[in-house]
Amino acid sequence: MNIVVIDGYTLNPGDLDLSPLQVLGELTVYDRSSKDQVVERLKDVDIAVVNKVVFDQDLIDTLPHLKYISLTATGYNNLDIEYLHQKNILASNVSNYGSHAVAQHTFALILELTNHVARHHQDCKEGKWNQSPDFCFWSQPMAELFNKKIGIIGLGNIGLQTAYIAKAFGMEVYYHSRTDKHIEGMNFVSNPHEIFKQCDIVSLHCTLNDATKHLINQESLKLFRSHSIIINTSRGDLIDEKALLNALDNHQIAGAGLDVLSAEPPKEINPLIHHPKCIVTPHNAWSAKDTRQRLLNMAADNIKSFLNGTPKNLI
Repeated sequence: MNIVVIDGYTLNPGDLDLSPLQVLGELTVYDRSSKDQVVERLKDVDIAVVNKVVFDQDLIDTLPHLKYISLTATGYNNLDIEYLHQKNILASNVSNYGSHAVAQHTFALILELTNHVARHHQDCKEGKWNQSPDFCFWSQPMAELFNKKIGIIGLGNIGLQTAYIAKAFGMEVYYHSRTDKHIEGMNFVSNPHEIFKQCDIVSLHCTLNDATKHLINQESLKLFRSHSIIINTSRGDLIDEKALLNALDNHQIAGAGLDVLSAEPPKEINPLIHHPKCIVTPHNAWSAKDTRQRLLNMAADNIKSFLNGTPKNLI
């Protein structure tokens, strides 16, 4: 079968082993594809490997040979699943490939906001330690995590890994989940607003939908304490960014660490990127090489199962 990777660069900028895909069929890889190029490149293809390209009805109707889509992601809002079903085109996604990496990045953001490692390294480079009359020096106050309360919104695979790391730091873990799951040594909270009120750090790991869009907004931010920190490694639109900016400016919260924004890449300068109380990274929490190779291998395994007549991870 003809297999085409239509937008492969973010998954593989050239450092991964493609053999798990290559053994499955005639493989062609494109780093990026414009909307017009997608139609031309997929018109005779049996299997499409896709990350972010949007498969709407118009595109699907131009692809008469397409039988299967292997999504190199967990979220599938870029696929018109209902119409794919009508056209008897199967699609699979990949989940739980990057839980450890994203949880690790979550704490990288937390630690930068509590320990200010980059700021203090810059201070050393600028000679401020040299000029200090004392053996130690700091330009930003630091905080320890021990005995602090962390609230996790969404206790899926990533949220759970984040909770385990928090426990290792000696933190008290509170969590809100769609299901009332019991986790030993952690505290379930039925209303996220209670987490906002009592936790020192709130980390978002829930899916984006109509119920969670702008979960962090002007009203909910009033529930936070002035020393609180918000972390978002999930989806940008979980936060009303104007409300967050206002909360940072008015000292309603102490800081924010964001790996995601409402527009990616930002089409114009987002003021949160330059805010002294906010750390922004470019949606790369998932991008460790080990994580990306695991994702590629799992997507290839989905294709292998489809070719064997036993498709799995269907969406």
